[in-house]
Amino acid sequence: MSEQDPSESREHLDDTVENTSAPRTVEGPSTTLVYNRQSTPRPETITILPMQETVLFPELVMPVVLQRQATIGAAQRATQNDHPVGLILGSATGDGEANDAGPEALHRVGTVANILRYVTGNDGLHHLVCQGVSRFRVHEFFEDDHGDLKARISWIDEPETEGDKQIDARMSNLRARALQAIELMDQPSRELANAIRSIESAALLADATAGYLGLKPKEKQRILETIELEPRLELVQSFMDYRLEVMRLSADINKQTQERMSEHQRKAMLREQMRSIQRELGEDDNVTEEAERLREALDKANLPEDAAEQTDRELRRLERMNESSAEYSMVRTYLELMAELPWDKLSTDAIDIARSRAILDEDHYGLDKIKRRILEHLAVHKLNPDGKAPILCFVGPPGVGKTSLGRSIARAMNREFVRAALGGVHDESEIRGHRRTYVGAMPGSIISQIKKAGTRNPVFMLDEMDKLGTSAHGDPASALLEVLDPSQNDSFNDHYLGTPFDLSKVMFIATANVLDTIPGPLRDRMEVIEVPGYTREEKKQIAKRYLIDRQREQAGVTAEQVDISDAALDAIIAGYTREAGLRNFERQIGSIARHAAVKVAEGESGPGRIEPSDLQAIIGARRIDDEVALRTGVAGVVTGLAWTPAGGDILFVEASRAPGNGKLTITGQLGDVMRESAQAALSLVKARAETLGIAQERVDKSDIHIHVPAGAIKKDGPSAGVALYTALVSLMTDRKVRADVAMTGEISLRGQVLPIGGVKEKTLAAHQAGIKTVLLPERNARDEEDIPDNIREALDIRYIGEVAEAIEIALEPAET
Repeated sequence: MSEQDPSESREHLDDTVENTSAPRTVEGPSTTLVYNRQSTPRPETITILPMQETVLFPELVMPVVLQRQATIGAAQRATQNDHPVGLILGSATGDGEANDAGPEALHRVGTVANILRYVTGNDGLHHLVCQGVSRFRVHEFFEDDHGDLKARISWIDEPETEGDKQIDARMSNLRARALQAIELMDQPSRELANAIRSIESAALLADATAGYLGLKPKEKQRILETIELEPRLELVQSFMDYRLEVMRLSADINKQTQERMSEHQRKAMLREQMRSIQRELGEDDNVTEEAERLREALDKANLPEDAAEQTDRELRRLERMNESSAEYSMVRTYLELMAELPWDKLSTDAIDIARSRAILDEDHYGLDKIKRRILEHLAVHKLNPDGKAPILCFVGPPGVGKTSLGRSIARAMNREFVRAALGGVHDESEIRGHRRTYVGAMPGSIISQIKKAGTRNPVFMLDEMDKLGTSAHGDPASALLEVLDPSQNDSFNDHYLGTPFDLSKVMFIATANVLDTIPGPLRDRMEVIEVPGYTREEKKQIAKRYLIDRQREQAGVTAEQVDISDAALDAIIAGYTREAGLRNFERQIGSIARHAAVKVAEGESGPGRIEPSDLQAIIGARRIDDEVALRTGVAGVVTGLAWTPAGGDILFVEASRAPGNGKLTITGQLGDVMRESAQAALSLVKARAETLGIAQERVDKSDIHIHVPAGAIKKDGPSAGVALYTALVSLMTDRKVRADVAMTGEISLRGQVLPIGGVKEKTLAAHQAGIKTVLLPERNARDEEDIPDNIREALDIRYIGEVAEAIEIALEPAET
């Protein structure tokens, strides 16, 4: 059975109640308090009506609906014989009455009830109105001749509490809480409140309060089974405290909702009145319509609280402005930007490591160490999306694929890709934006690109970070400190917005050609990943896999109309381009493709296969001379190795002497560090003159001139020390330097060879120049794994720890 609202059940019941002497009733939410009831006989055997959701307390009246045929028959016979029944809670099946599991599924404590009224409703349901009499305890269940469930019971009398101060105190407290709960009801009942005030029995107060509390059946059963009054009052009090707190919270929520609704309705009414006034005055209604459009867009943008308050203030200002006002367009532009920014829009990451590896291999040839680090970065982000990932910075020569690596990462993560070019930026406002007090104010490049991306978590590439400038308008590199700090960029402050914007979900990637010009604090926030130049073989493979097809597609020609042979590619790499990257190489391929396009446009079938002999007619004469031809068998000329932002290169160190008094002249646009290396090399030669077999007079009476060709190019750094020392020794001893040997390394005044950087780039340059033997500092042996396998196999790499070893390897025997 299930508890029914008395107001619903009474639709089918008479106003008079049988078996009573016109009792006075007071209705509660689901029960009725009854007073002046007649005394009831106390039989030891009663008919049991199993209940599922109904628990009736003594002295309360409650409607009950019967559905099971067996229960209906038992109730009818009890009504006809004017016998009380026992209502007892059983197991649940979803219907109003207990299921057919048997007496073992029923509780042992229930309520004896008198049937006040039995009515069959218009809906075919059988209704009882029952009045609780007393608690009872079951000793034994059995069935009678009609199959009705019976039980032998003992009646449970209420304990005597007269004069118990503890009980009186609990009654007073419970009564006060009950009255508070009645006041918080949707429709407070004055009669119910008066009835609660007039109850003098502790047992009735506890049961009556539990009856209208709206507890679950199991909770009511606990109260019914609690016989002692003090524990019963305490239990009802605990349920009442919880229910009272819920009702208070519900009332507060309803009040807040009503206040918000009232405020919204008030604002809507005022806006409508404002529009009416503007129409009466004949003013243009475009401003109001524009404000409404912006209000709707801002509501959809789900702005944070601070941003919403600011835009609301600006929107109210806009509503008061005239459309012809100069400030009107500024405020409208600001509000449109705020509505278009992706405050709560995030791309869904779809990181699959196998797929990411395939994307990186598809887009880039080689770069195995770089790809491995990127995959590690993606794997960590997949396992810990909320972690503070490091800012990656790709450092390498131009044209090696730094920007395209960023695009591949975005594709692997299923994110949008945006890029901000920082080269030449010298104003802090280009990063942080302009304040809106200035005419022509606009947001900075960070916010502008986030708006372009349309999501709050794109892959954001900060390109050419090493080319940031400074001026009187601020230092943009310092402005980037906040952007690239994961602990701060969740509240990035763009001056134009005037409110924080969360950049913590953005994946920033920086690129640079060199690290020296990046300020230390900014460099410290990034994880530097060096992207080296490509070998000749790598360039050829990249051209065959990517560049030729791309240039043919751009020129609109097919593989049958133009095809570049491997020999022609080698000739282009060696004679027309010398770079770490691929840009000039791709331009030369593009020139060949365009040459073929001209032929095809003129009606020919195209040049077909391109061989080395065809290159001069198509892209001109060879632009790079073979350095081997420049190396003459003259004492004092040494081949050195250098690192440049465009990759590795070779340089020649030339030394000559003339009669004089020991003066040293250095030319070739050399920096201070390289000049100091030349002075240190000469001092070391003078100190070891006797060991080297050089006459002291020859050293003292000679003016030395050191020159490094390509004087228009500035050169600096300590790594030419070994080459400078070798050139001076070769000059003073008249021993020639082997033409197929190149060297690099810094020297000390003790003759030690110190380690240098750019080992891979320098060995690549040596290989491309036809060098056979390369001398490297002994402490650079750890960098050998960076050198490609095919370069290691082609070169004879010697590691030296002392300059004497360089002289022994590089110089030819003295002529006799």
